[in-house]
Amino acid sequence: MLTSKEIIETINMIDNQHLDIRAITLGISLFACIRGNAAETERCVYDTVCRRAEKLVPTAAMLSAEYGIPIVNKRVSVSPISLIGAPNSNYIGIAKALDRAAAACGIDFIGGYTALVHKAMTSYEEEFLNTIPEALSGTEKVCSSVNVASVRAGINMDAVALMGKVIKKSAELTAEKGGIACAKLVVFANAVEDNPFMAGAFNGIGEGDCVVNVGVSGPGVVKKALESCPGADLTEVAEVIKKTAFKITRAGELVAREAAKRLGAQFGIVDLSLAPTPVLGDSVAHILEEIGLESVGACGTTAALALLNDAVKKGGTMASSRVGGLSGAFIPMSEDIGMIEAAAKGALKLEKLEAMTAVCSVGLDMIAIPGDTSCEVISAIIADEAAIGVVNNKTTAVRVIPVPGKGVGEFVEFGGLLGRAPIIAVNPYSPAKFISRGGRIPAPIHSNKN
Repeated sequence: MLTSKEIIETINMIDNQHLDIRAITLGISLFACIRGNAAETERCVYDTVCRRAEKLVPTAAMLSAEYGIPIVNKRVSVSPISLIGAPNSNYIGIAKALDRAAAACGIDFIGGYTALVHKAMTSYEEEFLNTIPEALSGTEKVCSSVNVASVRAGINMDAVALMGKVIKKSAELTAEKGGIACAKLVVFANAVEDNPFMAGAFNGIGEGDCVVNVGVSGPGVVKKALESCPGADLTEVAEVIKKTAFKITRAGELVAREAAKRLGAQFGIVDLSLAPTPVLGDSVAHILEEIGLESVGACGTTAALALLNDAVKKGGTMASSRVGGLSGAFIPMSEDIGMIEAAAKGALKLEKLEAMTAVCSVGLDMIAIPGDTSCEVISAIIADEAAIGVVNNKTTAVRVIPVPGKGVGEFVEFGGLLGRAPIIAVNPYSPAKFISRGGRIPAPIHSNKN
């Protein structure tokens, strides 16, 4: 039961501190759509998404009006299309069917153009991966993710090498838009099956037919709470963050349960991720600076981020037994005004961002790099992130955009939630021989837990 004090605090968080439901994502299983021919499979995919998701946008609008909590993004995630399309090798057709369904339902994005190749690639999965550039450049709302590593399997370096080429081609096919197709593509290690955030959302094979996952975000709320205790030591800082995360999660679960009931779906999880936006007052970087850094990127940034991430997870876990997804702090370069400012003045570099990913929720996210960056370097960036995820038993990811025709110091504009990003430098020395070896980097010793 919410107390009157908690209700007042929540209203203040919404009105003045950018508390919102960042994403309500309806996960839909498509395995029943597999048919004997491509046209029937496409038709069933379209019909299933439309039938399941037709009430998502109006339901979100009603809940937002009733509870007074903004619901920013309405999204759908589906079963991995590498599996759904395999019998007929009709991946592009399904991508277009998903895009039409997303447009018909009025949702923002649809995720699940996905492959799970963390141990090996079948011939049909390799074929699927090669369709990603065409699928993303030829659709508006379709998002793609590929899992190339896991704690139990190690790192599939053949898939890593291929994804460097896929990212490069995706950028080239959307060169006139700054390589925006790459903003809809994430390469994972230890991908989770219940993530509500794009571009990495997919409805995992362990999920039900129809499930609601909600992502709550409140960087502004956390920063405001810390402003009220400027003299606190770091133990007290962690406690303030934890209590704030608790309150945010309670609001998220309320909306998630009611959305699931009205949509005739299962309630999945609440993902308490501090996902920033380019709006002033909604920055994870500014939280770290409120903790005591002159600028994000300074020495101490990784430690401050570790404190923040841990406290958020502890607070969320105490508030709900359904916390899941990625839950923690996101550090997307183009979507966080504080990160943009720090990178533009040289305080935040790729190597520091990589170090930060060892303790945050995801990885190198929405990082713009020079357009002439080689496929091998992109693959090596993926391999480094995958290694951090595998060794530390956590989810990591790479969403980089090699911006065609642009170099270090220039900016790329994506607009909206995707924001803008400075092109940052990449180490110029070649990892080509390392990447060309292929094979699989073995799983670490701690994977042998049985």
